[in-house]
Parts: sequence; structure tokens; C-alpha cells
Amino acid sequence: MTKRIAVALGGNAILQAGQEGTAQEQLTNVRNACEQIANLIENGYEVVVSHGNGPQVGSLLIQNEAASDEVPPMPLEICGAQTQGQIGYMMQQSLGNVFRKLGINKNVLTTVTQVVVEKDDEAFDNPTKPVGPFYSEAEAKRAMDEKDEVWIEDSGRGWRKVVPSPVPQKIVETEAIKELIANDNVIIASGGGGIPVTEDKNGQLTGVEAVIDKDLATRKLA
Repeated sequence: MTKRIAVALGGNAILQAGQEGTAQEQLTNVRNACEQIANLIENGYEVVVSHGNGPQVGSLLIQNEAASDEVPPMPLEICGAQTQGQIGYMMQQSLGNVFRKLGINKNVLTTVTQVVVEKDDEAFDNPTKPVGPFYSEAEAKRAMDEKDEVWIEDSGRGWRKVVPSPVPQKIVETEAIKELIANDNVIIASGGGGIPVTEDKNGQLTGVEAVIDKDLATRKLA
């Protein structure tokens, strides 16, 4: 009987402490992780892969802020979707290259994954998840006044924006993921905890500014 497992890579494993965050650094880290994932598959495991994206989203938020006078900044949930594609591309390419080297005949696919959260989750009344870089107290207070955001002082290192971290309820693309796995594909899904969305009574989805815990989302994926 095939053993199926979910493997979750932390965003800090993709961009390690002390690194600048260049594309080559991150790609090298991903390649190293993919060697280990391929080893699991060689040993008879069916693997579904998830990953964090904290450092990558943080970099996007800095880029958004720096270029805000030139182009409109994107909301947090779209930044999450962007990093799903970014990291998914690196993992698809790296795993595919390892598979070809080892003679493993499998496709690798990334699913841009939406995860439903409850509109009335208590996390929306108490944002606690820090996102983005550190700023001065003056900059934080200006953001709170002008944008109605929530910021906190973080361990003497500066001020950071905080957003809700609601509990994941379901993965929108579940059936598609199941079908892809059933056809012997290796799937990368729920990156960064998934893109948080709410669902109305007619099934219409709307993105929300929040961060879903990667490990809770991976558990839901499993």
C-alpha cells in the first residue's frame, strides 16, 4: 500500500538566516530540499508538498512600499498568491530536474490554493500575526492613523504591522488536488498557509487580508 505524506517546508528554509534573499540563494536552498523529497519518493512514499512564505511576502511588501508612488501596491492576499507562484516555480523546476536525474517518471504541479476562513473568526477582532519589515514608531503611528492598520512594538526591534490569523476551514481546490494526486502527480499546494478567502451563502469567494498558519493549513491539506 502506498504511503502518502504531506511535507511542509518553512519559508525560512527557503530563505535562510543571514542570506540576502537573491533568487539564486533561494533556488539553491529549494534544490537541496527537493533532493530529500525525491529520496522519500524513491523509498515508496507518495508526497504532497506545502511551504511557508513569510520572508518572501515580507520582501514583496517592502517592494510594494518602495514603489507605491509609481504603481499601486497589492493587498496581502495577492502577495500570498504571488509567492505561491514564485516558490512553486522553483520547486517544480528543482523537483523535475531531480526526478529526471534519478529516472523518476512523475510530473510536478503547483496549485494556487485558496483556503476558506470564517468571516466571524475571532482572529479578525484581535490581529496578532506580524507581517513585513520593522519600522520606526513614527512610521507605525502614521500607518495606524492613515490606514486604520494595527501595529505593535516587537521585542525592541521596531514596529511591525499585525494581521489576523484565522483558522483554516477548507481548501477550495481539494477535489482538483485529489484528482491530480490520483493521476500520480506530485502536487505543491497550500503555500504560505493558502490564500485566505471568505465564502458567502452563494459560494462566492472574497480574499481577505490575513495570514493562515502554515502548519494548520498543511494539516488540513493532509
